[in-house]
Amino acid sequence: MNRKTVYLLFCVLGLVMPYSQFVPWVIANHGLPIGLFVRELFANRIGGFFAMDVLVSAFVLIFFIRREAKRLSVRHVWLPIVGVLTVGVSLGLPLFLYLRERSLEGTAGAVATAAKG
Repeated sequence: MNRKTVYLLFCVLGLVMPYSQFVPWVIANHGLPIGLFVRELFANRIGGFFAMDVLVSAFVLIFFIRREAKRLSVRHVWLPIVGVLTVGVSLGLPLFLYLRERSLEGTAGAVATAAKG
C-alpha cells in the first residue's frame, strides 16, 4: 500500500473515531451546549491534560501546515486547516500529509519530465 492510501485511511480513522464519541454526546445533550462541553472537558486534571495537549498540537500543526505548504507549493492547504478546526489533529495531520505527498509526487514527475526533455 502506498503512502497516499495509508494517509487517506488515517483520515477516515481520524474522522470516524473522534466523532464516534462526539456525536452521541451532542445527541444526548440535544445540541452543543458550549458551557457543558468545556466543563466536562476540564472536569478533572487528566481531561485538562489531554485538552491542553490537543490544543497545543493543533496550533503547532496549523503553523507547520502553513509553512510547509508554502515551501512545497502544496495546493488546497485550507482543507487540513478546516479539518483541524472541525475535527482535530487526527484528521488535519493525515490530510495534510496526503496533500503533501501528492504535491511531492507532482514535483518528482515534473523533474523527471524536464530531465527527459
